[in-house]
Amino acid sequence: MVNGRTVLERFPAGGPRGSWPAEEFAHARRLEGLAAEVVMDLATDMFLVVVRGEATVDAVA
Repeated sequence: MVNGRTVLERFPAGGPRGSWPAEEFAHARRLEGLAAEVVMDLATDMFLVVVRGEATVDAVA
């Protein structure tokens, strides 16, 4: 967990489809009940699919 967020998956920002793979992954997680969102990590040039705070613990439990 970083800054109250849990990273579920990472996607390279330089991919030919841009953020779409990350958005699709986040959408699938939202359908499962997780409050997933996509953020850009400029330091690593990656799109991260994250959930904030307790959302992961509640959904997994």
